[in-house]
Amino acid sequence: MASPTANQRERYKDHLPSDPKALDKRFPLYLGDWIKSNPSKDDDIAMENADEPHMKRKLAILKKHPEIEQLYGHDSRTSLITIAAAATQVYVAYLFGKVWTETFWGFIVGSYLVGGSITALYGVLIHEATHNHAAPTVVLNKIVGLIANIGIPVPIYASFRRYHLEHHTYQGVVGMDPDLPLEWEKKLIRGNAMLKLLWLFIYPVMYVVRGAAMKKKPSTWEIYNIIFTVCSDAFVVKFCGWRGLLYLFASLWFGYGLHPGAAHFIQEHYTFDDGQETYSYYGILNKPFMNIGLHMEHHD
Repeated sequence: MASPTANQRERYKDHLPSDPKALDKRFPLYLGDWIKSNPSKDDDIAMENADEPHMKRKLAILKKHPEIEQLYGHDSRTSLITIAAAATQVYVAYLFGKVWTETFWGFIVGSYLVGGSITALYGVLIHEATHNHAAPTVVLNKIVGLIANIGIPVPIYASFRRYHLEHHTYQGVVGMDPDLPLEWEKKLIRGNAMLKLLWLFIYPVMYVVRGAAMKKKPSTWEIYNIIFTVCSDAFVVKFCGWRGLLYLFASLWFGYGLHPGAAHFIQEHYTFDDGQETYSYYGILNKPFMNIGLHMEHHD
């Protein structure tokens, strides 16, 4: 990773933390001593040479509060929620595909409010299965992930599992963390609010593009996921019609784009404070979306 820019170093003089330990890289809860980028002054995102902060924070927190380890493990209710969410989404796809066939605006509103919300929940469920929190074994968690993928008409789960675990391992490392925007993404939207809004609207596509840019061969489970999704899409077309499948695509677009349930994509690692690269959200949306906002705690 590169060093802070001259612009950032100059601004840093006016942002010194009051706690001297915050500047000591040997201190376990040290986050960073860099200044967040200012779009009007800086040409790139904030950079530093330090390690990612969470491993040492984890060790320090567990040393002080070993009882936290009692919270480790899976919650089988996640599997039941996954099955219920998949069944609900397919049923709504049937309604829009076979019953409510004459309504256009009802289709759009339903795809956003109902489908988008369920799809955003799918993202949480897939995330839980990725970390083996939905079932007692790795294989069962992968099956739960595939079930969560039924209501998403493109194969997401296996690739998300692969690249998300890499994100935890290489957080913030350019060329290795798949959550970092590509260079052309940054150039495309730099200094333009409307292009940033458009970028958020096509955010689902960006994950696919970043995965392709890493030029890795599909894993065995990614191939299984492709086959599974083709079969589940065929099932939806057969019983819900092509309009039902279109509802799933619209739900994916809304649920992973400009939707409150997708706000965590921005909240998690886009810098709002100097020296901090991971953030949590403690608001009311943690209730329906299973505490997905507690991201600092998750990484720690």
